[in-house]
Amino acid sequence: MFGSRNQRLLRQYSKVVSKINAFEEGLQALDDDALKAKTDEFRERYQTGESLDDLLPEVFAVAREAAVRALGMRPFDVQLIGGMVLHDGNIAEMRTGEGKTLVATLPAYLNAISSMGVHVVTVNEYLAQRDADWMRPVYEFLGLTVGVSKSGQTPEEKRAAYASDITYATNNELGFDYLRDNLAFSTADKAQRELNFAIVDEVDSILIDEARTPLIISGPAESSTDLYAKIDKLIPKLTPHKESEGASNWDITARRVELFDVDGSPVEVDGADDNVMDLDAAIAYADEREADVVVKDDSNKVFACTVVPRGDYTVDEKAKQAHVTEEGNEKVERLMAKAGLLAEGESLYDAANIRLVHHLNAALRAHAIYQRDVEYIVKDGEIVIVDEFTGRTMPGRRWSDGLHQAIEAKEGVAIKQENQTIASITFQNYFRLYNNLSGMTGTADTEAFEFQQIYGLEVVVIPTHKPMIRDDQPDLVYLTANDKFEAIIEDITDCRERGQPVLVGTTSIETSELLSGILKKRKIKHNVLNAKQHEREANIVQNAGRPGAITIATNMAGRGTDIVLGGSLDAALEEAGEKADKDAVTSEWQERHDAVLKAGGLHIIGTERHESRRIDNQLRGRSGRQGDPGSSRFYLSMEDTLMRIFGDPERTKALLSRAGMREGEAIESRLLSRQIERAQRKVEAHNFDIRKNLLEYDDVANDQRKVVYHQRSELMDADEIKDSVAAIREEVIINSVALHIPPGSLDEQWDADGLSKALEADFGIDIDVAKLVHDDKTLN
Repeated sequence: MFGSRNQRLLRQYSKVVSKINAFEEGLQALDDDALKAKTDEFRERYQTGESLDDLLPEVFAVAREAAVRALGMRPFDVQLIGGMVLHDGNIAEMRTGEGKTLVATLPAYLNAISSMGVHVVTVNEYLAQRDADWMRPVYEFLGLTVGVSKSGQTPEEKRAAYASDITYATNNELGFDYLRDNLAFSTADKAQRELNFAIVDEVDSILIDEARTPLIISGPAESSTDLYAKIDKLIPKLTPHKESEGASNWDITARRVELFDVDGSPVEVDGADDNVMDLDAAIAYADEREADVVVKDDSNKVFACTVVPRGDYTVDEKAKQAHVTEEGNEKVERLMAKAGLLAEGESLYDAANIRLVHHLNAALRAHAIYQRDVEYIVKDGEIVIVDEFTGRTMPGRRWSDGLHQAIEAKEGVAIKQENQTIASITFQNYFRLYNNLSGMTGTADTEAFEFQQIYGLEVVVIPTHKPMIRDDQPDLVYLTANDKFEAIIEDITDCRERGQPVLVGTTSIETSELLSGILKKRKIKHNVLNAKQHEREANIVQNAGRPGAITIATNMAGRGTDIVLGGSLDAALEEAGEKADKDAVTSEWQERHDAVLKAGGLHIIGTERHESRRIDNQLRGRSGRQGDPGSSRFYLSMEDTLMRIFGDPERTKALLSRAGMREGEAIESRLLSRQIERAQRKVEAHNFDIRKNLLEYDDVANDQRKVVYHQRSELMDADEIKDSVAAIREEVIINSVALHIPPGSLDEQWDADGLSKALEADFGIDIDVAKLVHDDKTLN
């Protein structure tokens, strides 16, 4: 009778849409100047007591009319609902292609009426600049100012950006500007105003995916860079443990064994009598349990040993960690002693050598976990981090805990000095500072619990304006990566022959370049969009929808990228020049557009599943926008990273082989699809735990950070700080006295000497408290 909560909310919003539409005819009759004057009128009404909620219907109607006049775009009713959801401080889940960029102008204009500032948050600077430029005509038509906060700006440019009514910026830049403001020495050096209202585009990427990484501003620490180079030379001499090598890679001598758990109790083994099995089976069992298992010889003599990995270090790709084994520890100590880093007879884990352990762990991670052209690239003699979620480079950003220096040593570039943290904050705690927070994305409903629990945001699913007709084809799974890539090339070739544009999504720069290399060998023309070619991004995206166009892209093309079927008309007109026949250019574009529609629209190919289902859906969402035709398919192999780390590829391979599947053949299977989804759920749960733990740790620091930053701001804003300092000093003295001479305590419980030392240490006051108490009887 009542429907779901989402349906009830949509019905409530639909009633307000009717009120908004009622203003339309009257506003259409106004000239441009009269429509512009509405902004000042709204501000006066707000100042005299009308709330933003009261103003909403007419403000939204004015914003819609301004969009029609400035851009020729009229927000649909469902977009008005999306705007209201944002104003109410919730998340609007809108399918890709439903015009989220335009939707943001509605609540942005409404909240700018208060003159307290509005921040529109995007996942990268390209989108921040693009969206600001795209929507600027609407805002300026309404008399509002627009700014963009970007890295590399001067302090004056930063202040101008944040002084604007609407400010576009990335989540990283906003967070770092906040930290920089709280390191400033005067109020004039600060850029941001009070954090009033934020609209976070691709909110799931920013508030969930990227929330695992805290923002850190660091300064130089006192440490030598030479040690990184010395430790780096030792790592190639170490041998990693490889679990796939079976019994030969485990250090054990028994041929036939009984299994006992580490607490001494026998282990039940399926299909074996008296928990006895042969060595290979025992090894497999121990490997499966991912724990040490004690084994005993079944001969008369008493013999016991532990199944332990052979090799110098183990690698945990899931946790992105590498650990030295017991055997490897001895080898490392020998190598360090030989290199003069460790005194003969000393242990690596002596307290005096803790710095060596720190450097060793960083070097192991650099070599075993972090790969060139996946997690980072080398550009102009520097290590540049690649954002795993956006696929973009992050110049100026560095990994902490010596990892960046270890990678510099590994790649043979100049090693920069290690840094120490000066200021840090998590995205969770930064965005909770806003008076009102909202967000938009195409994929949020699956994470509704986390949004509600951490940010207090409710997800409202907005219906599409036109039905989605994209054909999402089942995944094809191959035994090997080579078979998978052959099938991808075949699919690309078929699409090219029928004039259908293709977007191939890869999870790393390395894979994009591998696929590009195969296409080059076969003389198939294509474009590559990854962190190394980001300068050509706009041009590549503009042409990606042309008939037969082939574009290979990392996650850079996954969010906020609008690929127009037939190519961008605006780009074609600009390229033709002012003297060109615009009708002829438009006619040619229409022919290309119709040809692509006939060929089936944009075809999406995924080269493997990402850790997060939402990122896979974002890639698919580049096709089939606003009712256009399109198709998508993911090609997978048992060698893919997701299957290797979180699935059970060897077992699945064996099952498929027994079922008669040969190399080169593909399989579509519900069982496999469920296994892939389980693997993705494992990753999502693992990452949620990381985010939750990170927030719990930062919450402790956050309470202190808020107090310190508030006190700092008060001191900077004050004309005279004498009274503030005196109050702080008095509070410290009172607390110190209470600590050493508790109120209501007996004389015998007083620590007068301790109070004397505390006063001297904190204030430089040389006073004998015991003597003072003895001489002044009123103190007893």
